[in-house]
Amino acid sequence: MWKNRNVWIILIGEFIAGLGLWTGIIGNLEFMQALVPSDFAKALILFAGLLAGVMVGPIAGRVIDSQSKKKVMLAAGFGRMISVIFMFMAIEYQSILFMIIFMIAIQISAAFYFPALQSSIPLIVKDKDLLEMNGVHMNVSTIARIAGTALAGAMLVIMSLNSLYLASMIAYSILFALTFLLNFQEEELPETKKGKGKSGSFKEMLPVLKDTPIALTVLILTFIPILFIGGFNLMVINISVIQDDQTIKSWIYTIEGIFFMIGAFAVKRVSNEKNMVPLLFVFVSIIAFSLFSLYFADIKWMTLFSFGLFGLAVGCFFPIAATIFQTKIPKEFHGRFFSFRNMLDRVLFQVVLLGAGILLDTIGLQLMGIVFGFLSLTVIIIYGLKLLRQPITIAEQKTP
Repeated sequence: MWKNRNVWIILIGEFIAGLGLWTGIIGNLEFMQALVPSDFAKALILFAGLLAGVMVGPIAGRVIDSQSKKKVMLAAGFGRMISVIFMFMAIEYQSILFMIIFMIAIQISAAFYFPALQSSIPLIVKDKDLLEMNGVHMNVSTIARIAGTALAGAMLVIMSLNSLYLASMIAYSILFALTFLLNFQEEELPETKKGKGKSGSFKEMLPVLKDTPIALTVLILTFIPILFIGGFNLMVINISVIQDDQTIKSWIYTIEGIFFMIGAFAVKRVSNEKNMVPLLFVFVSIIAFSLFSLYFADIKWMTLFSFGLFGLAVGCFFPIAATIFQTKIPKEFHGRFFSFRNMLDRVLFQVVLLGAGILLDTIGLQLMGIVFGFLSLTVIIIYGLKLLRQPITIAEQKTP
């Protein structure tokens, strides 16, 4: 795998783009914190961009399955690069409207780019290397997140917001240039095929999911880490207010990122094809515990413990989930499936984001952690009981 030129291009591109992404996110938080006092209003601004990403999801799935994945990534990369111009205008005119346009443009680009990238990885590396590749890819994005947030924090001290977004735009430009260097053999396009996958409709995903219940189970379990991720930025802002400490933001991102990397590195050593689903239940249970521990968000070391524990669990969860999707879903459906998953994640993210905004304004962060923790446990218990019954059902079906 490490001799594959495409692997290095993807990883280097991910690191550079991650630097741009996270300097931009810190800039977004800083911009909103100065102009938007309400947590719910912040959530609505983030919601606008995510909604746009969901609306183009079905189109993105059809395009990815019917066109060259490299060309889709190039077009999306160019769009993401150009979208930063709107943020320059937002800063110039102190306009939330231009920021919303920026959020919409960048999320539409992401709705095409990330499913295309996930569909390309199985074409670049062998199935036996997928878990390692997914883990390394997520580790690189996490290193970029740590470096990006640290760089953004340092830049904000000595430079303006414009400098942050200029750095972000340069990073997206480098990613766009690197994407040109990708060279991999793509499968035959659907219009030249016969049979399944020809129409490119999202409806064709339903029988595929029905035939692969393990993928459906993992999709549902993904809701639990989204409960934490959806309100992540709002929680970080809230914690900095509770503790009256602006530096805690960088500490939270750093600790969570480091433990995410540890989890993504260790997961290959503890998992195999037979224990992946039970391990997913273990990791989502740890995420539920980390949500409960947010009750002690007024204590600095306990806050860092909560986010570190979450980072460790989610660093193990997502590489396994991605590997299951890439190996169990037929390749001719990868574009539509990853677009569908992207849409589902965004819808759940929006619901959690708005819910977190309302709960933070009403009951506060600590009680919100308890509510989300109980919701996570409910999902875990329901699908854990189904998992325990599943082997008995399979055994009876196979008995003559």
